[in-house]
Formats: sequence, C-alpha cells, structure tokens
Amino acid sequence: MAIGELISSLSSNPYFGAGFGLFGVGASAAILRKGLQGAVVLFRRHMMITLEVPCRDKSYQWLLKWITIKGARKTQHLSVETTFLQNDNGKIRTTYDFIPSIGKHLFQYKRNWIQVERTREQQTLDLHMGVPWESVTLTAFGNNKQIYFDILEEARQLALQATEGKTLMYTAMGSEWRPFGHPRRRRPASSVVLDEGISSRIIADCKDFIGNSLWYTQRGIPYRRGYLLYGPPGCGKSSFITALAGELEYGICLLNLSERGLTDDRLNHLMNVAPEQTIILLEDIDAAFISREATLQQKSAYDGLNRITFSGLLNCLDGVASTEARIVFMTTNYLDRLDPALIRPGRIDLKEYIGYCTQHQLEQMFKKFFGEQEVAKSTEFAQRIVATGRTVSPAQIQGFFMRHKSSPPQLVVDSCHSIWENDEKIAISYVN
Repeated sequence: MAIGELISSLSSNPYFGAGFGLFGVGASAAILRKGLQGAVVLFRRHMMITLEVPCRDKSYQWLLKWITIKGARKTQHLSVETTFLQNDNGKIRTTYDFIPSIGKHLFQYKRNWIQVERTREQQTLDLHMGVPWESVTLTAFGNNKQIYFDILEEARQLALQATEGKTLMYTAMGSEWRPFGHPRRRRPASSVVLDEGISSRIIADCKDFIGNSLWYTQRGIPYRRGYLLYGPPGCGKSSFITALAGELEYGICLLNLSERGLTDDRLNHLMNVAPEQTIILLEDIDAAFISREATLQQKSAYDGLNRITFSGLLNCLDGVASTEARIVFMTTNYLDRLDPALIRPGRIDLKEYIGYCTQHQLEQMFKKFFGEQEVAKSTEFAQRIVATGRTVSPAQIQGFFMRHKSSPPQLVVDSCHSIWENDEKIAISYVN
C-alpha cells in the first residue's frame, strides 16, 4: 500500500515529471545522434568510394593538372602555379595555371558527382622537398573503382601530351628523382656528327637491347647495358647522349657521383628507382674515382670528396641488388685513369672512342652549316684542316662556323686557319 502511494505521489509531483521528461528527450536525442552517425558511416562505407592521392605519389601533379583542365573548371577558389615554356625558337614564355586551392570542390565526371578535397598539413613537412605535406581526396557515389582508373589514366595521358616530342631531364633529390629544368626538344641524332659508323653502331646496339628483353631472360643474363664514351673534351660525348635519348624517346637521369651526402645505400636506391625509359648518365666518371693502382703510388686528389666507395659503385652496377632493365652511360676524358674493374665486360658492354674531327666529320659539319650542295667546298675545307696536321674538336669547328654563319662558303674555306686563333691568344696570355 505504501509503495503504491509513493508511486502516485511521485507521478503527481510536477518537478519529477519535468525531470523525467528532460531525461527522456536527452536520451532520445543521444540515441538518434548515434544512430545517424552510424548510418553515415555505413553509407560512406558501402555507398561511396574514396581515393586519396598523397603529394609524394607520381600521379599527384598529374591529377591536379587534370582537375584544373577537365574537372573543377568553374571553381572560384584557386591557387596559382607559374610555369615557363620554351618555344621552338628558344624563347621562354611564362604561363599561369590556376589549380583548385586548399578546401573542397565539386565537379561532375561521366554523370558522377565527385567531391575533391585538397588538404595541407602545416605541421608536417615533406622532408625531401621542404614543403608542407599535401594530399587530394576524391569521393564519389557507388563502389565502382573504374571511375578512378579512368581519371588517373586521363591525367597521365594529359601529362604525356605536355612533354610529347621532348626529352625530360631528371636529377636526384633526396632519395628520389625529380624533373630538372624545362623539357627539351628532342635533338635529332643526325645533328651530332661523329666519325663514320660510331653513331649508327651505338643506336643499333641500344635498340637491340631494348627490343630483346625476353632473350636475356631465357638465357639468365642480367637485363642491363653499360656504355662508355671516352675521348678529349669538346668532341660530342654529352651531345650525342642527349641526341640518343631523343632517338630512343627516353629521358636522362643525371647522377653526380661527387655530390656531397651521396652514400652507397642512397646511390643503390637511386639506381633502382630511376624512372622507366631513361638513360642513367654518369659524366666525368674519372673525377669521382681513379685507378686503385694509382692510389698506391700517390695520394688521390679526390679523397674525401664524397662518401661513396668504389666497391659501392661496382655493386650498384652489377651487384646482387642492382636493378635490371637499365641503360647506363659513362663519359670520361681520361680512359687510363679508370680502374680496370669498372670498365670490364658486364659493367661496360660497349666502349667507343669519341675523338677529334676526321675528314669525314669536317665535311659533314660543313655541309650541315652551309648546305648539302656545297660538296666541293666541304671537301676542300676538310683537306685544308687535315693538311695542317693539327687536331681540332667539333666544338672548335662549331664555334668557327658560328662566327662565319653569314659568310660565303668560299670565305669560310679561306679563313680555316683562324680556327686556332683563340687557342693561340690564350696560350700567349698564359705565358705572359
């Protein structure tokens, strides 16, 4: 009886009724909020598909460019990206590209609405680039991943169109390769005049290597190729490699072995992560290492210059951990300074001497500058140079022709003795 009276009195108490009502409303709101949060999570998990692209990924810049051109063209929240383009005449043109700024953007692609969220972590830095860490997240309805494959492929094709017909240069930055400078117009292989047969021999060997990967695999031979171009300075070694990259439609990875901070481990990593379809170029290899026999006789002038070791370089070229599907070119002005272990077969598969001008080179260079029809004058010019008994490099000939580019061909022939004038002036000033 007492319990029934207590319940009756509590139910008639207005303060208790109000408190119970508030408690009920609060509990209902909390349950509803939790239910909505769970429903949103379930909806995003099963009814939406998300793709995150971090700034360290190779497709990050491709995607930003694609979003700018193909996607969020109507967005009013932008960031500027300044680039420099080189025209065919060599003139540099400045362009400004507007890309979606930090925040959220919405656009439609193939009848699908996609949200783009570009975020930047101010407290987190990309250690290699020294810039804040960024990422782009794409969110769309459904669970079809193909839409993102299509977007990334379109972005890649758009990036390829921007560099079509050009040679890309890469340089090592930290533990990865980054594009270096402006993409260059592909240099025709015929623009570099070497002695007869050398250019065609190297090009044929490279193309044979590129087109026969299965042949190497079937015979258990490591699929890599090494070349050494040696000879005096100014004879066209670097120029030919640039022209070769254009002929093969390859890029060039410039690797400086004298770079401070370059270690064996980093060198090995860079060799293994070089971009596909590139030539790894080690210029002036003699300046980084000299023969081990020479170090026994005298102190090396290059001791302490860097932190890589000679054995580390050898292991990168053909050690157990060395990568395959790789073309390496080395250049040197002094073949005798190189250790025999560096240029043995397996590490260097083809050696070519790129020397001073022969009569064939002199004739071909003359005709390139003054016209193919100048056969007689080109022969006379070459014979006069050869008759002097003095050596002349293609760089000297090119400089001479540039000084006389507006002169009649016969005057150029008659003035050939002035090719060495600059060298003689330098020698006289040095003696004085």
